[in-house]
Amino acid sequence: MKCKVCGKEKPIVSQELGVCLDCIRHRFGESKLLIDEAHRRCREEHNLVVTPPKDRDGVPCDICVNQCTIGKGKFGFCGIQKNENGKLKDLGGATLNWHFENMAQNFGIDDKKTVKSLVIFFGACSFDCLFCHNWYFRDHLSQPNVVGAEELALQVEEDTRQVFMHGGDPTPQITHAIDTADQIIKNDKGRNITISFETNGAMNEAYAKKLADLSLSTGGSIKIDLKAFDPNLHYALTGISNEWTLKNFKVVAKMQEQKGLHPILIASTPLIPGYIDAEEITHIAKFIAKTDPAIPYILSAFYPQFYMYDLPATSKSMAHECVKAAKSAGLLNVRLGNEHLLK
Repeated sequence: MKCKVCGKEKPIVSQELGVCLDCIRHRFGESKLLIDEAHRRCREEHNLVVTPPKDRDGVPCDICVNQCTIGKGKFGFCGIQKNENGKLKDLGGATLNWHFENMAQNFGIDDKKTVKSLVIFFGACSFDCLFCHNWYFRDHLSQPNVVGAEELALQVEEDTRQVFMHGGDPTPQITHAIDTADQIIKNDKGRNITISFETNGAMNEAYAKKLADLSLSTGGSIKIDLKAFDPNLHYALTGISNEWTLKNFKVVAKMQEQKGLHPILIASTPLIPGYIDAEEITHIAKFIAKTDPAIPYILSAFYPQFYMYDLPATSKSMAHECVKAAKSAGLLNVRLGNEHLLK
């Protein structure tokens, strides 16, 4: 397909995005209109605010990197926070699904040891990833399944050993996630349940520290998805800045270093053909290594879906090239995730 910016035929270009990796990196000014149009289509199709609102006389929301200022009667970018008569209100609980499964304790670190886990899927997100593999979380915003924190905490069964929160992302409903974790710890009765999170990390620093505290105090982990290091590429793929994600990654790393506990923090990146290449992985890996080379790094195989449905799945050759690049950048613990998806 031809890139709509440079006009050159490229081996892999997302039809919905219409811009090649080279132009995102080196001709971002010309690429941004196409990038914004792709995200606009994605957001409007799901009846979501197109960009983080900055309404005059609106109410500011400080939960995440989007820093919305929400006008009366309107929603923030996440679709959860709403300005009702000059005050921010959420759903009075959180919209989510939950189930039990046997999954790795401290996933990505010791996948051979599985435990009964309460898996909580939050139905909102602060990003707009065109490649999202859990894109159906958006259904929660039109048909909420609201559960209170105390009610959710009571779902923990006698033989539960881990609580794992993901989504979407916990961030838009972060106070509920924290309240649920606090209640589970209060009810624990010596079972030593671990609390683990998977997140884009783009939340207010105070919340990032609280999640890290919960993981550190229970022996759990916090996995932060580093979608891209290049800010322009991150914006193209997610519609949002990676500034707070990178900042909070370093904050959590410093906390685990001070506590002398390793590893609690895990990094991951999706290997999206045509966009996340060995060069990008090298930049991310160098960032992680500079923070702490012992931090586990998971390179996840990509499968075509959502707005990047026309891309190929990650190839084995690409995956192994990226693993090699991450190790060459100084990381000590690099592994592939979702290997069954590799082609």
